[in-house]
Amino acid sequence: MNLRDAHSIEDLRAMARRRLPRGVFDFFDGGADDELTLRANRAGFEHIRLRPRVLVDVHAPDLNTRIVGADAAAPIVIAPTGAIGAGWPQADVAIARVAARLGLPYTLSTTATSSIEEVATRAGGRLWFQLYVLRDRTFCDTLMQRAAAAGYEGLVVTLDLATGGKRERDLRNGFTVPLRPHWRTLCDFASHPGWCWQMLRHGPPRFENLVGFEGSADPRASVAAKVGQALDAAFDWADLQRLRERWRRKLIVKGVTRCEDADRLAGLGVDGIWVSNHGGRQLDGAIATADALPDVVRAVRGRVPVLIDSGVRRGVDVVRALALGAQAVAVGRATLYGAAAAGEAGAERALQILFDELKRAMQLCGTPSVRDIDDGLLQADRGRAMP
Repeated sequence: MNLRDAHSIEDLRAMARRRLPRGVFDFFDGGADDELTLRANRAGFEHIRLRPRVLVDVHAPDLNTRIVGADAAAPIVIAPTGAIGAGWPQADVAIARVAARLGLPYTLSTTATSSIEEVATRAGGRLWFQLYVLRDRTFCDTLMQRAAAAGYEGLVVTLDLATGGKRERDLRNGFTVPLRPHWRTLCDFASHPGWCWQMLRHGPPRFENLVGFEGSADPRASVAAKVGQALDAAFDWADLQRLRERWRRKLIVKGVTRCEDADRLAGLGVDGIWVSNHGGRQLDGAIATADALPDVVRAVRGRVPVLIDSGVRRGVDVVRALALGAQAVAVGRATLYGAAAAGEAGAERALQILFDELKRAMQLCGTPSVRDIDDGLLQADRGRAMP
């Protein structure tokens, strides 16, 4: 399929699935355990019904907005996605470059396969760094210092990862990062010669921001396993307060689904609250983010911006999220599928699809600008996002 024939994020997902070995695709695509939350995230958006306005001039929909205190070309943030160099070499840089060209914030994962400095140099734009909280506080501090020195405007602290989820697709496929060929994966890799050639030409991906990280004392453990074993399950409110005091730029907290947590976080002085369940990759059975969003928005009471990820696949999902009170959505798998299918051009195609769908949805809803999207669009029995 040619990129011009990709008319939806699902089309790009199908292209990525054909191009990638099964183990690599499943790592990107899969969720935890029975993948109940993975499916619920999509269903949460699909169940939201809109009531369009009519007789409104919508000939030129305006997507421009502000996200966490700065201008953006659309209410979309690129969410952090780890290990994506396993899908396409330099995929982190590719997606970040597209985000910069289109005027969107880009979030680099702790487990990215391009470094903090490389993305800043080669992509630029509005950059946020997503921090996994590790027991090695000195190493975490070093990551924060590197992000600040490279000009990253925001730090996104992931709160919903006290331990790694059980992703059974990866276990069945024998998938690890770095890639380690063995009898279960050799045939899988060999049946995708285009992907194999790229990996041989560019070298296997590695977690560039974790070079020198020790974590586990087990020399046989992969870097991913070391990170999982080194997550700080004791990280609490006092620790977050100390982190807030050390990081003086924008601080966004990711992984929030409870209203009482959102209320307390807003009082703590964070700059943004990110409703997320990690794309269904951690706790299976967790509430869908679209279902959690209204209560979080009510609890925050406009004190800080609220973002949402997990399950966003259509431009109309952006309208749904904003009507529920979010300032912006964050997309991870959408641009990842595009990059895995065709590199930078594929990532750009993914965002073009979402931009076009968002403009069309705004026109059909009778909302000439992002500012006009509010809870009046929601079906009455869905409930109001705002008090």
